[in-house]
Amino acid sequence: MSPRNARRRYAGWTAAAVAAVLSVPVIGSPAQAAPGDPAPAASFNLTSGPDLSGQVADLRAALPTAGVQLLLDQGNRVAKTGASCTTDPFGSGDDGKVLAPARKLCWDPGDSATEEWIPQGMTGVSDAQSDELWGSRKPLVTAWYDKVGGKGVRLSFLDPETAVPGDPDGRRYRHVLLVEPYHNSYGHVSYKAIDVHAGGLAWYKYYLYVADTLNGLRVFDMRSILDLNPDQNASVDDTTLDGLKSNVRDDTRIGRQDNVYYSYTYRYVMPQVASYTFVSSQGNSSAATCAATGAPKASYVSVDRSAPAAPALIMGEYCDSDDTHPEKGRVGALPIDDTTGLLKSTNGVVTATGAFYLPRDLTQGAARYGGMYYFNRSWTTHSGSLRRATVSGGRLVDYGANITNAVGPEDLSFEHGQGVPGGGTQYLWSLTEHRMDTADPTCTDSGSPCGRVIYAHRVTDILARP
Repeated sequence: MSPRNARRRYAGWTAAAVAAVLSVPVIGSPAQAAPGDPAPAASFNLTSGPDLSGQVADLRAALPTAGVQLLLDQGNRVAKTGASCTTDPFGSGDDGKVLAPARKLCWDPGDSATEEWIPQGMTGVSDAQSDELWGSRKPLVTAWYDKVGGKGVRLSFLDPETAVPGDPDGRRYRHVLLVEPYHNSYGHVSYKAIDVHAGGLAWYKYYLYVADTLNGLRVFDMRSILDLNPDQNASVDDTTLDGLKSNVRDDTRIGRQDNVYYSYTYRYVMPQVASYTFVSSQGNSSAATCAATGAPKASYVSVDRSAPAAPALIMGEYCDSDDTHPEKGRVGALPIDDTTGLLKSTNGVVTATGAFYLPRDLTQGAARYGGMYYFNRSWTTHSGSLRRATVSGGRLVDYGANITNAVGPEDLSFEHGQGVPGGGTQYLWSLTEHRMDTADPTCTDSGSPCGRVIYAHRVTDILARP
């Protein structure tokens, strides 16, 4: 999630002094929670939203479905890796101790430069499957929100392992538009754009969880990706399963209009199938603020597969360093039902298994594996950082020193390496959000350029840092 209302520098001496005075508890008042302290887990509890199964069934009866492998096989854009990926948002950083990525992919030029779509969320098949395969493929999925045109959220499906024939550094990928289904005033099924920031993605079995900042989570199903152009001829409207038409040329329309299905020109749309909303009243007034109590923000999410019998969804919130309160944000864990892939609930309520106040602010992504927490932090266009933390003495405390990484790091996803006999390499995946500005191609820190990439650090490299 992008920082909101960030100043050019942290608060000055005067503001810091005022904040220090205000942080001292009044005699007899409850003690102020400190960074790293346990937080009320119940604030993260969720309840199921409206049943959308009827709307989704009607859409599946109207439009043909397509599988993830088909998206990858028919990808219409090419990312570059290896020597062909020259974008470098890592640079040297402030301290010259930047951790270079072990793997890196560069977007197609149109996506790396667009001002409209901003990359945010990150997940992969390692979250979804214990064998880390979707059929024979190893897809990554990222989310972008539309900052300009109101088209909502799109996903990118990309397989970093499979080269384009004749292009060893090329990797095909495909965009899919997320939509919310509904029945219109005539009782006909339709859909609209999803208005969320999509700062976090988590994929488990068939289900894709998308962070909905002030509300909770939206859920999508990999079995319900709908194809509006199955004949692959965009110049002619296709006849749909219900005898109507679908159009992928008009970039101003969405949903069913005048008996034609539109999609802002995207071939594939993916309808929401479920949602989870916070039980507690929202404690934050906006996506830019943070409160110590009430429901948290769902700024980012990830999957912890390190305990296979009890997988968990890790959810946390972003807090701006310039906030005039001491809260750094919270991170909590929610149980996943391994038999269904949905969150585990009792009487319709998903009960969080634990929560902490974050040790640091400016957290853009969190992942947990084997008891170790990993946090991506960023501040405007300066070099970002990767932090580690563990639970010690009942508190979440920093582990080791700051690790300088890319400018604009976002959501995190842990590749667990369990799908390889004998154990494979573990990676921590992420992506960067800032496009390269041709008018000013360097960011604030000396030697640290902007630029959008997907990247991964070897976990052994991370843990080897002091």
